[in-house]
Amino acid sequence: MTAAAHDHRADEPCEAALELYARALRQGPLPAEEAALVPCVVGSGLLVPDLEDFGRLRPVAPALALPRLLRSSAERIADERRREERLAEAFEPLLRIDERHTAADTPLIRIVSGFEQIDLAITGVMSGACEELLAIQPYNRRPKVTLGAALERDQALLDRGGRIRTLYQHTYRHSPVIHTRYELLSGDVEARTLDEVTERLLVVDRTVAFIPASKDRSLAMEVRHPALISFFVTTFDRLWRLATPMYPKAAPQPSLNGITPRQRSIATLLVEGHTDAVIADRLGMNIRTARVHIAKLATTLGSDSRAQLGYLIGQSGILDQEG
Repeated sequence: MTAAAHDHRADEPCEAALELYARALRQGPLPAEEAALVPCVVGSGLLVPDLEDFGRLRPVAPALALPRLLRSSAERIADERRREERLAEAFEPLLRIDERHTAADTPLIRIVSGFEQIDLAITGVMSGACEELLAIQPYNRRPKVTLGAALERDQALLDRGGRIRTLYQHTYRHSPVIHTRYELLSGDVEARTLDEVTERLLVVDRTVAFIPASKDRSLAMEVRHPALISFFVTTFDRLWRLATPMYPKAAPQPSLNGITPRQRSIATLLVEGHTDAVIADRLGMNIRTARVHIAKLATTLGSDSRAQLGYLIGQSGILDQEG
């Protein structure tokens, strides 16, 4: 072993120094040259020159050595704290300067890839939210995952005094999963429904929005551009005013002249020339359900064919009625 191997502080005894100190306590003063390779045993004050023989080193009583080392350690800690305070004070104005650059460097739009990463990004933004969540939830044919984390982060926002407004497609009005969600949430929550809504949209505190960036929703855009946020909020507000209340108090969807609101929506799309598959997709239902509604509409209007149905819809005036 060489002295160069002891690259730690000279006043902090290492294991070798403690072993040498223990031997001196048992045997008495040691030759000074034995400490040459372990300089910290002297630097830490464990061994000191023997006044009767300067060529030897005698051990200091442990009851005296330990308080001295502890005091030295406390002084170093105090010095580090004073250093931290000086650095914090020096960097305070520099941090204020950098805040402007940090804000400017934050991307206004970024792509988030993968369902797990998207969920983490939404959770991260929601954890700092305290005002409002606006959400548009179109019908999703993928298997429904458990409410779990989404329910927890929504409740956390409500507990901080925020509010939640959600637009669903009418397809969700009788969904047990959706009703369970609202039974579990406590706070300022409202939900409304429309036959047709936009793609999925989340707007958090009117500062950050999330929208799908791929058809399967495995890519999402995290948007912070003020102009786009304003557009999303305006779109939501206009759809909200057109929507039918679902929670906390559901409003009835009245039938007019035997035609239900759902049938009027289908009638509109039929007149526009859409296929059964497109109608089902637009209204968030499977194609079999769409055809059942079309058949009921045809029966109500007395139609025998698809072509006649379009004509009778136009003649009936049902598309001029307000639902």
